Amino acid sequence: MKLIAFLLRLASRHGGRLIAAAALASLCGAAALADPVGSTTGLPLPRYASLKTDRVNLREGPSKDHATKWVFQRAGLPVEITAEFDIWRKVRDSEGAEGWVLHTLLSGRRTGLVGVGRNGQVFKIYTQPRANGEVAATLQSGVIANVHTCDGAWCLIDGDGYKGYIEQASLWGVYPNEKIQ
Repeated sequence: MKLIAFLLRLASRHGGRLIAAAALASLCGAAALADPVGSTTGLPLPRYASLKTDRVNLREGPSKDHATKWVFQRAGLPVEITAEFDIWRKVRDSEGAEGWVLHTLLSGRRTGLVGVGRNGQVFKIYTQPRANGEVAATLQSGVIANVHTCDGAWCLIDGDGYKGYIEQASLWGVYPNEKIQ
C-alpha cells in the first residue's frame, strides 16, 4: 500500500508519467491480491495435508531447538499448512492449535475429520452424492476419513469398512466449495 501511494504521488508530480505509474501501481496491487505460495515448495498457502505417523511434535518455532508445545498421536489427522520455512511447516489443527512440524512428518494425502465441533453427533454416508439416497454407513464425529474427490458440495470418502459420500460442509480438511479430483 505504501508503494502504491508513493507511485501515485510521483505520478501527480510528473504528469507525463501518470499512465506508467498507474500501470505499475495496478500490477503491484494485483500481486498483493494473488494467492500466496510457499517460499520453499511453491505450493499454495494455506493448504491441507495429513500427519504421516502416530507421533508428531508440534514445536513453538521452526527448529528442533524450539520447545515442543504438543505431540499429535494420530496418523492421518488433517492439518492446515499456513507457512513454510526451509524444512519446517507451520500447521494448524482442527481445534486451532498452531506450531511447526518437520515436513517429512506430513503427507500430501488428503484426509478429513468428520463433524468437527459437533461431538457425539452421527453423520450419514451415502452411496450417491445426495441426501435422499441410500445410506452406506454412519460415522461418529471425530472419525478420520480418506478424501478421494470433492465436487464443492459432496466428498467421496472411505475408511475401515465404509465408502461413500458425505456433505463437504461436514468435513474439516477440505475448504468450502473446494474441488478435488
